[in-house]
Amino acid sequence: MKSITVFCGSSFGTDDIFKEQAFLLGQTLAKQDIQLIYGGADVGLMGAVADGTLSEGGKATGVLPHFLQSKEIAHKNLTELILVETMHERKTKMNDLCDGVIVLPGGYGTLEEFFEMITWAQLGLHKKPIGILNIDGFYDDLIKLVQTMVDKGFLKQVNRDMLLINNSIDELLEKMRNYEAPTIGKWISKDKV
Repeated sequence: MKSITVFCGSSFGTDDIFKEQAFLLGQTLAKQDIQLIYGGADVGLMGAVADGTLSEGGKATGVLPHFLQSKEIAHKNLTELILVETMHERKTKMNDLCDGVIVLPGGYGTLEEFFEMITWAQLGLHKKPIGILNIDGFYDDLIKLVQTMVDKGFLKQVNRDMLLINNSIDELLEKMRNYEAPTIGKWISKDKV
C-alpha cells in the first residue's frame, strides 16, 4: 500500500486517547512510507493524523471543498492540498488517490464517508481494504449493528467480513496488506443469503 485515506472527526472527542492514536497513526504511516490522504483540515482528529504524518517527514495530501477552505480550517503545512467543489467530489478524489481506507472515531460525516466506501466495495466498484481502528471500543456498537444486519438477512457474511477491525494500528495495517476482496456479488436471491 502506497497511500491510505483516513476518515475521522473534525473534533477531538472526550478522551485524549483519540487524539493520541490519530497522531500515532499518522506517524506510523509516515514511517512505513504510506502517504496520508485525508480531508485537509487542521482541526480535531483530522489535524492530529496530518500532524503525526508530517512530524515524521511523511507525505500528507488533503482534499478540501472550497466552502470549507473559506472557513479557514485548511491545514497550512500539507504536502499537497487539493480543492474541490463538493463533498461528493471530495470522497471521489480521496478514493481515486488511495489504496485503502482507515476509519477513526468521528461523527455523521465520518460514518457517511465510511459507509459510502464500504458500499462501493460491496458493489465491486473497488477492491480496497477498509479498516476500522476501534480505539477504546468506539465502534463496538456499530460492529454489533453490522452483525445484526447479517443475522436478520440484510447483509451477507462475506460482505460483513470485508470490514477489517482492530484496536492496534500495526495489526490493522497487516490485515489490510493481506486483504483479498470477495468474489461473490452483493445481490441476494429470494431463497438464500
